Amino acid sequence: MTPICIASYNTHSGIGMDRRFAPERIAGVLGEIGADIVALQELQSHTTGVDMLDYLRRECGHHAVAGPTLVNAAGNFGNGLLTRFSILSVQHIRLDVAGREPRGAIDAVLDCGNGASLRVITTHLGLKRRERGEQVSRLLDVVRAGPDLPTVLLGDVNEWFLRRRALHWLHQHFGESPARATFPSLLPVFALDRIWVTPASSLRSVLVHNSRGARIASDHLPLVAQIAWDAG
Repeated sequence: MTPICIASYNTHSGIGMDRRFAPERIAGVLGEIGADIVALQELQSHTTGVDMLDYLRRECGHHAVAGPTLVNAAGNFGNGLLTRFSILSVQHIRLDVAGREPRGAIDAVLDCGNGASLRVITTHLGLKRRERGEQVSRLLDVVRAGPDLPTVLLGDVNEWFLRRRALHWLHQHFGESPARATFPSLLPVFALDRIWVTPASSLRSVLVHNSRGARIASDHLPLVAQIAWDAG
C-alpha cells in the first residue's frame, strides 16, 4: 500500500517560544509536514478565544476528533486527532490518576481506503513516573482488548529513560521504536514524543520535523513517521 504519513505534535496551547499565542504558526508547521494523520496534545480553547482543534481542522481540511481532558468554565484543554481519512469509530479512554492532572487517550479506527483499516491511539501521559506506569498498563489493556488491526500508538509520553517500566512495557508489546529528541524545540535533548506501530515491520521511518517555523511555534518539535503494511 501507499505509505501513510503520521505525526505527533505537542502544540503547547499555541504559545511559541517567544511566549506569543499564534495558532497560525502551528497550522503552518502542519502544512509543512502534510501528514495524513496528526495526533495533537495541549490543545487550548475558549480562554484564548480560539478553538484550536477546530481552527487547525479548517486550515488542514481534515476530519477532527476532540479529546479534552480538562473541561471547565475557563475552557477546554487536551488531545485531538486530525485525519484526512474517514473515521469509522472513536473511543475515549480515561487515564486519570488520583491527585494528578486528568489525562486521557483517543482510540480511533480509520478507513484508509482499499479495504485497509488502521487503529490510531493518541495520548499525553503524566509527569510522574508512577502515574505513567499506571497509564501505560491501562492503555495496553485497551490495545489488547480491541480489534485485531494494524495499530499506531503515539503522543507525548513524558518519558525518555528506557529502563523505566512505562517505556519497557510499550517496547515489549510493540517493539522498540526509534527515540528522536523533540524537546525543547530550540535545542532538542529529550525524546518525549514517540510513535509505536504494530506490526513493527509497518514502521518505515521516524524523523523529527526541525524546520525554522517548528522551532518557534511550540516547545516541542513534531515527530513524523511513514508507515505501510499489507492490507491483505
